[in-house]
Amino acid sequence: MRNQGEGVVVFVLLFLGSIALTQSLPFIVLHGIGDQCKNGGVTNFVKLLSDWSGSRGYCIEIGNGMWTSWTKPLIKQTAIACEKVKKMSDLKQGYNIVGLSQGNVIGRGLIEFCDGGPPVKNFISLGGPHAGTASIPLCGSENVCTLIDSVIKFGVYSSLVQNSLAPSGYVKMPIDIAGYLKGCKFLPKLNNEITNKRNSTYRQRFSSLENLVLIMFDHDTILIPKETAWFGFYPDGALHSVLQPQQTKLYTDDWIGLRALDEAGKVKFLNVSGDHLDISRKDMKTYIVPYLKDNSYVVPYLKDQMQQSFQSY
Repeated sequence: MRNQGEGVVVFVLLFLGSIALTQSLPFIVLHGIGDQCKNGGVTNFVKLLSDWSGSRGYCIEIGNGMWTSWTKPLIKQTAIACEKVKKMSDLKQGYNIVGLSQGNVIGRGLIEFCDGGPPVKNFISLGGPHAGTASIPLCGSENVCTLIDSVIKFGVYSSLVQNSLAPSGYVKMPIDIAGYLKGCKFLPKLNNEITNKRNSTYRQRFSSLENLVLIMFDHDTILIPKETAWFGFYPDGALHSVLQPQQTKLYTDDWIGLRALDEAGKVKFLNVSGDHLDISRKDMKTYIVPYLKDNSYVVPYLKDQMQQSFQSY
């Protein structure tokens, strides 16, 4: 029989175990085009979310950040991000993604394409070009502008542009859908749009999310149309009368599982005032933080240590 002292020790271990064995899932941030993890705005964004949620946050850098975000094809950027998250031991039990602008399509690529990657629980998207954009985003840098000017004349769906200009991978011209489906190298695959190449694995992986939070900016001047942040877009052949997400074929035919997620109550269509990525701290706390602190997981190492301690008594 255990004496009274041993009983106290066991009680203390049980109490500590109830506290120490679980912790909030970590999250990663994928920044937008022309940005980089070391920039003050991104660093502060990650820190604020981490402080407010109590979860560990990481900005995942691809290449050198700013230049790579413009010039490396998105399928290659996604592959790099995939290898990085697979090597992060802190993410093995699962993680959440916060995407900023272009970072959202890379985030979705992690969910759909990353074989053997850790599971993604919640995906919070800020101003993501999910259904495409009908224009190349603002270049914002003289060197990048020069590059864009020199390659765009060859046609946005040409091999040269697709291999040299990352955002060309989600440019969708409604008046040239045939060219888009044939020449665009990233978004048609990501959205399962190519009839004879639809992949049920992409749909299964995306529809396994616990929460999909889609934040649109009411005065977005970068994404055309702004409703692409919700998977809304122009009808084929027109540049007017934006279709709501529920009116698109991607939704009605459920190519990627968006309808399944929505019908399960797992999609949050949110809008905030402001231009592209211009989000207030109040809105960050209201619309992002709750999805970074609701998940928890058992820490394997601590669990093993506790079991060994129990067995010794």
